Amino acid sequence: MTGTDWLAATGLLLVIEGILPFAAPAVWRDGFRRMLEFSDGQLRFIGAASMLGGVFLLLMLN
Repeated sequence: MTGTDWLAATGLLLVIEGILPFAAPAVWRDGFRRMLEFSDGQLRFIGAASMLGGVFLLLMLN
């Protein structure tokens, strides 16, 4: 992966992350508020599942 690929991937991540707050800010805010109530263990599980899903997608692409 070149530096350009990393920049493209980062740009795509920012676009995807910005869709919900742009399109439905109230829904995004409510979801964020709910996440603040999760325990550390629940947040870690969500983070681990996200990372594993990302690794799986990257492996599928290669």
